[in-house]
Amino acid sequence: MNHNVLKRVREGLLISKAELARKAGVSPITIDRVEKGMGCRMETKRKIIFGLDLSDKEMVFPGS
Repeated sequence: MNHNVLKRVREGLLISKAELARKAGVSPITIDRVEKGMGCRMETKRKIIFGLDLSDKEMVFPGS
């Protein structure tokens, strides 16, 4: 996974890590880890996608 995709999308939407974490129902540490390329569960990916209000998961998590 290209770990910078989430960061680019988040910054493009002008959302902080803390704000995305709150909207997604995960911790800011989780957002930081995903942005650094660490793996996460499918449920966490789903929460992040919904937190960003995106319909295209491939934009953030290509190949998932």
